[in-house]
Amino acid sequence: MLTLLSFLLPVSIPTPPPLLAQSTPHQYVYEPQEVRPLPGQLDEVPVFNSNSPEVVQQEGILLSTFPPDGMRVPSAHLDYAFEGRFDLFIHHIAKGQTPEDVRTLFLGVLVHNPSDETVTVEVSQAVSYLSQEAPFYDLPSYVADTTGRAFAGPGSRTTTDILRGVDQGFLPDRFRLPPGSTQLLFSAPIPLRSLQEFQQGMPLPLFVDPATEAGLDAAEATSDNPLAPTRPVRPRGRDIPINGRTALVYLDSNGPINVASLGMFSRVLPDGREIPPSTEDWIRLLQQGDLAGPRDVPPTPPNQRTSSRRFYYGRVAGVAQGSLWSTRLTDDSDSEHLSIPEAGQSISYAISTVDRNTLGTGQIQSAPILARYPDTAYRAHGNYGIHYQIEMPLRNNTDRTQQVAVLFQTPLKDETLQGRGLRFMRPPLDRVFYRGTLRIRYTNDWGAEQTRYVHVVQRRGQEGEPLVTLSLRPGEERDVEVEFLYPPDATPPQALTIETLAPTIIPRPNPDEGYPTLSNQPGTPTSLEPHPTGNRPRQ
Repeated sequence: MLTLLSFLLPVSIPTPPPLLAQSTPHQYVYEPQEVRPLPGQLDEVPVFNSNSPEVVQQEGILLSTFPPDGMRVPSAHLDYAFEGRFDLFIHHIAKGQTPEDVRTLFLGVLVHNPSDETVTVEVSQAVSYLSQEAPFYDLPSYVADTTGRAFAGPGSRTTTDILRGVDQGFLPDRFRLPPGSTQLLFSAPIPLRSLQEFQQGMPLPLFVDPATEAGLDAAEATSDNPLAPTRPVRPRGRDIPINGRTALVYLDSNGPINVASLGMFSRVLPDGREIPPSTEDWIRLLQQGDLAGPRDVPPTPPNQRTSSRRFYYGRVAGVAQGSLWSTRLTDDSDSEHLSIPEAGQSISYAISTVDRNTLGTGQIQSAPILARYPDTAYRAHGNYGIHYQIEMPLRNNTDRTQQVAVLFQTPLKDETLQGRGLRFMRPPLDRVFYRGTLRIRYTNDWGAEQTRYVHVVQRRGQEGEPLVTLSLRPGEERDVEVEFLYPPDATPPQALTIETLAPTIIPRPNPDEGYPTLSNQPGTPTSLEPHPTGNRPRQ
């Protein structure tokens, strides 16, 4: 199952246009409305969450749930066995020590069967992207995405593919682990080359198969080999090279298995060719290695109340609990519908809330951690990669037809409002807080069932535009479902808002009617490589 994920094919990618200088002064906007906690809770599916250290410059163990017995550094192994449904979420960045340090960092994932019976593991979806395969395009706030080609960053692209049911096919549908065995699930390269070099078609490093390494003669292993291609010379004064990889995999096992993610640099031959780690190299690193570095800033304990000290969330390296938050929004536990607010009013539900930033609801949605290293996050802040599935049975209890909009918003942090309103900024601040795709299912005003995909980019304090606008007659009830995977490149929290438009407000367009598509936006990807085929639905 050793698979090198080398999807880096030179393609035509336009350079994003520079952001225009903001000449309009920012103004705070307060919207008085009810802000509610999101009903429901995360399921109990465990998630192998490998995100610390985010930047890897020292090879070693990223996250290991193997038993500590027989390991040189027992504290690097958390001794947790997955069984049944579980996810793998992996996000790491490779960065050179100097501008000339261009070694390829490999991410390896090992799986182990600790039992005395054969374990079968099924893979329903597996998606992974390098940063150059998913640049941070400067997209409009809303793009009607009918083809899955709208993305801005590897987190956006990875979660968009998973939402659409894409499977890249680099893992088998099913594999077996004999009793007591350890196998390499995959080994994925993170080449250190810039986006510009990627766009210009700079070739990938030439990898020497580890199995043939012993057969290299003296000439092949040195620069004396005239036939060996050399690595392109990098210009002086360039920045330190950096690249990243995001991966999300859905699996299901019929028995216990341990999992480990590791980072290891290739060995560079004098002629520039590189030797990737072999399976034996990975197992040796697991058994003899320590935690990879440099380590991230340790987190602040959640219960610490010292206001004068900055609160550090930390990054996750551990087993989180929760893959899916599925809920149906209603007036209360005894109701079957959600009454729309009065005309000109709104109701919001908090999304992906974290410690000290709950939009005044007091609800922390971050997934709990079942096993972790002492210097990593106490919770899976941001719920990166977690699937939100929100159903809204909207009902018009008024005596007149109402225009109802469903919005996705990124309000400013303000706990003092205590659920009585949201604050925004007009125009929003420059920093992007959300990049990702949402799927909206609903019945339109003509009775036709609709499914829409909208890629959303929102900056801090952005009020947003409607995902869908419906016209509800008196007493009419209509279901709207919003789904998304919270993207790793986002900053929480957000809000899902139901707004009944005032009679003087002209209804805003649905995404498929008035929002741009990639085909009519300059400076956005129009000739990217197609998505891999062979999609498998999530089990």
